[in-house]
Amino acid sequence: MLKSKTFVKKTRKGGVVKVVREHYLRDDIWCGSAACTSCSHDKTVLEKEPEIESDLCDFPHYLVPDTNVFFHQIDVLEDSIIKNVVILQTVLQEVRHRNTSGYQRIKDMVSDEQKNFYVFTNEHHKETYIEREAGESANDRNDRAIRVCVKWYGEHLKQQNIKIVLLTNDLANKDKARDEGLLAYTVHEYIKSLVAKPELADRLAHLAQEEHKFETANEDIKVKGSHKISFPEHLPLSQIQSGIKSKKYLQGTLKASRENYKEGQVSVHGEEDMVFVKGLANLNRAVHDDVVAIEMLPKKDWTLPSSMILTDESQNADDEDENIDDNEETETKTIKGIKALPTGKVVGIIKRNWRPYCGILQPSKLSGGTRHLFIPAEKRIPKIRIETRQAETLKGQRIIVSIDSWPRNSRYPQGHFVKNLGPIGDKDTENEVLLLEHDVPHQSFSAAVLSFLPKMPWCITEEDVKCREDLRHLSICSVDPPGCTDIDDALHCRQLDNGNLEVGVHIADVTHFIRPGNALDTEAASRGTTVYLVDKRIDMVPELLSSNLCSLRGNEERFAFSCIWQMNDDAEIIATRFTKSIIKSRAALTYELAQLRIDDPTMNDEVTLGLRQLNKLAKILKKGRIDKGALTLASTEVRFSMDSETHDPIDVETKQLRETNSMVEEFMLLANISVAKKIQEEFPQCALLRRHPAPPLSNYEPLIKAGDSKNVNISTDTNKDLAISLEKAEIPGQPYFNTLLRMLATRCMMQAVYFCSGTLPEDEFYHYGLATPIYTHFTSPIRRYSDVIVHRLLSTAIGADQSYANLLDKHKAQSLCNNLNYRHKMAQYAGRASVGLHTQLFFKDKAVDEEGFVLFVRKNALQILIPKFGLEGSLFLKDNKGKNCFVHSEDESSQTAGDIKFRVFDRVIVRISIDKTNIQHQKLQLKLVHPVVKGFSVPPQGKSSDVRKDEPPLKKSKQ
Repeated sequence: MLKSKTFVKKTRKGGVVKVVREHYLRDDIWCGSAACTSCSHDKTVLEKEPEIESDLCDFPHYLVPDTNVFFHQIDVLEDSIIKNVVILQTVLQEVRHRNTSGYQRIKDMVSDEQKNFYVFTNEHHKETYIEREAGESANDRNDRAIRVCVKWYGEHLKQQNIKIVLLTNDLANKDKARDEGLLAYTVHEYIKSLVAKPELADRLAHLAQEEHKFETANEDIKVKGSHKISFPEHLPLSQIQSGIKSKKYLQGTLKASRENYKEGQVSVHGEEDMVFVKGLANLNRAVHDDVVAIEMLPKKDWTLPSSMILTDESQNADDEDENIDDNEETETKTIKGIKALPTGKVVGIIKRNWRPYCGILQPSKLSGGTRHLFIPAEKRIPKIRIETRQAETLKGQRIIVSIDSWPRNSRYPQGHFVKNLGPIGDKDTENEVLLLEHDVPHQSFSAAVLSFLPKMPWCITEEDVKCREDLRHLSICSVDPPGCTDIDDALHCRQLDNGNLEVGVHIADVTHFIRPGNALDTEAASRGTTVYLVDKRIDMVPELLSSNLCSLRGNEERFAFSCIWQMNDDAEIIATRFTKSIIKSRAALTYELAQLRIDDPTMNDEVTLGLRQLNKLAKILKKGRIDKGALTLASTEVRFSMDSETHDPIDVETKQLRETNSMVEEFMLLANISVAKKIQEEFPQCALLRRHPAPPLSNYEPLIKAGDSKNVNISTDTNKDLAISLEKAEIPGQPYFNTLLRMLATRCMMQAVYFCSGTLPEDEFYHYGLATPIYTHFTSPIRRYSDVIVHRLLSTAIGADQSYANLLDKHKAQSLCNNLNYRHKMAQYAGRASVGLHTQLFFKDKAVDEEGFVLFVRKNALQILIPKFGLEGSLFLKDNKGKNCFVHSEDESSQTAGDIKFRVFDRVIVRISIDKTNIQHQKLQLKLVHPVVKGFSVPPQGKSSDVRKDEPPLKKSKQ
């Protein structure tokens, strides 16, 4: 049966066109029930005898949730007890259009055979399709379509004695369903009726229609001595939009502070400068990453971030008497020599970017209380109030909680319990938390993805040899960290007959195995990057590729994409060419082994001679980059030695950098620059490049101020000026000073980002840190999807492969870049969090006295860097009685106690241990050992003190 849909559509130019679409209706779409005898099923999904114990529905039944249930209560539907659910096409389409993550979660439930979730294509079934009536809204039409389906299913399965239950939180829809003689319940009614799992009620989201109940129950949230509600009212969206248009309001994304829960900055869309927001009232219930509307305050009210480190110490979900007006003594309007920041206040929320949050429960102090606070692992997220009867069970556990709403009169957002992850401190649980918190896709690769892998055994065929350049005769080798199995790159260098040098960078040809658009490619694009944790690696592509077929392992033949230069002895490039090749690496070396070969005069084999020549050229290339203004920055990187049995960290040391590290880096940089020039030349509108914007001068203020404190002048006019200043910055007797200064400079930098060349003018392509006008990523396609795209562009440019539509679409290319930038950033954060986790595990039963340096001086703390452990922590300046015995000077950025004065870069000795006073929230703590401040410092204890007396001797094991 054929129907036609007719509608009008407005074009970009303002015209109106009439669109007619054909809509086919069928009568052979089956119901999916194993109990049905009238449908000719290929495969049934819904059980023949559905069973679930319910006080409301004590009969066999299937569930039909409406759209809002999937929007707001999907956490409940994911529970294993909820089975035999009919998902209507009407509902699925609406979820797909409005919530892509929710749509993916539905697909996951449908693919789980244990759940028995069936998708019924009601919009194409002759008996369930309905036309939209005159004057009927799209939402009302969809609600009616759902009720029609519930009625059809009920009549269709009447003989089988299976009833159909409509689940809805739309009270009007529920009433209409009951008027039509249908079984309909709210999700709350149905879930609370389940006998087998009463605790599932804790996972119910509290909806806006119930907020009146919350407001009545939370009278204590109001400001003391006043009847007014706590937070200002948010403006309606229509008023916000007109205000943005008239420039009264600005639109941007809130970035909450990690150091002070009452502060944040708004990244205004389309602007480089940030707008500072101070105080809970001005933050006005905005949560980190929300898109907000802000109103600028008068210039006289502009201010600066507080120099205090401030955390929310509230202990009770019912303790709501905090004054959100923030007229606190920590308020700082101006500091000598530093201008106040543009300051504003949040007047409305444009888009909430809430997600499920990992953290711990802070149980109510009231015996038997059900209202508790949840403390997120992410410091920038506020505490969340939840109601649960499982407080005793959840104590000492890592849990997941979702936010439902944030009423005006509530100090905290309201949420609900979602899932228990496992015990606090358990390594697997903590790893799961950091992966979830940083949105790292870490599920196993699906069967669909794995189906596109090559069949084993795999080998290079004669056909492959014909269409590639055979470089197996060259003395190629790879140089990587110890234990590396995903070897992306290899190098060679040899003398040519004309006296010049041939230098080659050979990169794993991942695109031979990953073809555009298939499930393997889609998954790699979604993951974006491999994520490296201390004790594991979350691969971007399946292990068969990452550690085997693509990895350029020693003495094995592999496909490569080669960038080959002809150079003279001064590292000047005479010619460059790119080719798809076959290589056979002579050796897979570590940085240390490669360095030993270079330094050993008795070794003169072809691989070693090539390494020596590469090292000489690399030094010339590096000097040339630095002369142009490239920055040499610093950061702390540590390496853990793991116990071979428990896999716990037993030793930690700073990573040692050798000449070979720099050698490999220089040739990877050169390859990336050469490829960037080629793809930009061939595809000026759609080349995937990487840029590093110059930081605004205001970013350098902490660096300049730190230099001034030691009478060291830092010039930041250009990257070359900065590089020269850093090179000259030395203080006799303080060898670590220059490294600390470079670390501070690193923090002043902007984030480097991927972009599509057609979206920006060429003068914005510049990479500030590398001092190069154009750059991309080509050298790591096993672990970065950006490099996969660059390989495809380069392959098309040299005629080795064909293009495809999405590759040359600059809008889709930029959308991909946005995802890659996000994934890259999250991978970096996850890696750092993993180091933090293992550092905490290392100190679990230890107290160690170690050298540190003051990085920042705060009003109530010193930020201390401990280089040996790559650790940064806060040394709070209160004695055992809670009294601050230090005097803070904002102008000279110092803390003074008696005749002891602490400034930036001062050397200290601190004791590192775990604070176990709160078993729920153990954390690293620092105590001052030296210099000695009477009544504040602790006495030295020797190098380390182990709480465990029976700990075995330290063992060295390969990471």
